[in-house]
Order: sequence, then structure tokens, then C-alpha cells
Amino acid sequence: MRRAMLAVLLALVLPVLAHAGALTPLSAGEVPALLKPPARGVRILAVWALDCAYCEANMQALAKLQRAHPREIELVTVATDSIAQGTQITARLKAMQMDGYPARAYTEASPERLDFLIDPDWGGETPRTEIIHAGGRRQGISGELTEAQLHKLL
Repeated sequence: MRRAMLAVLLALVLPVLAHAGALTPLSAGEVPALLKPPARGVRILAVWALDCAYCEANMQALAKLQRAHPREIELVTVATDSIAQGTQITARLKAMQMDGYPARAYTEASPERLDFLIDPDWGGETPRTEIIHAGGRRQGISGELTEAQLHKLL
């Protein structure tokens, strides 16, 4: 019985761990899956860019919130920079201590297309926080998050 439970637990956890820390491309065809509501809680997309001044503080605040609520929050980082800059993106994530989260980077020739697919009302500014609730409700916030906004995310 214990072995069966361990096997089920590993089957659930290993796919998540396999994506944590590995930078993967984000194309237009993959956006719907990324935006699909999670089974429970919320999925938070921390959208950022290498040249963004406020992104690091924003992502670290989101990571702190996720660590406080690991069962309710799934955090995914999305770099609007090209996957061709993968070395720089990965190094920056590591420097920000964000390399333990699933990480995506744009792979389309037109980044504006992906911006629009993620949220048609978003103009592409970073940092951007997309919150996707299990029930399907979505919210997008541009700019650095305030403490009040962070507390309302759940």
C-alpha cells in the first residue's frame, strides 16, 4: 500500500519538478494551456523582461507569497525576451533566486502577438502579473504590485 501511494505521489510531483528551473519556449500554440484554469487555487504568471527595473522586486514578492501558500498558488515566470537569450534569462532568474519555478520565454518572431494572446487588454508593459483562478476568473495587473494587491491575489 505504501509503495502504491509513493508511486502515485511521485507521478504527481515529478512533472512539476521537471519543469521547475528549466527554461522552456512559449509559442502562440502553448498560450491556451498556460492560461487554462488550475485545478485548485490560482496560477500566477509573473511576466517580466531582462530590461525591466521593477520586475525583480515583483517576482520576489510573488515568490514569497507562493512559499507562504504553496498549495493554493502555482507561480510561473514568463520572460517576454526571446528564448534565443536563454543564457541571459536563466542567469538572471538564478541571480534573482527565481530559478526554482517553471520558466517560459517567448519564441515568436512577433512578441506583441504573444502579449495579445496572454491578455488582449495588455499593452506589453512589464512587470505584468496575470492571475488565473481555478473557477476561470482572470485578472491582469501591470506595474509593481503593492502590499494590498498581493493580499488580494488569493
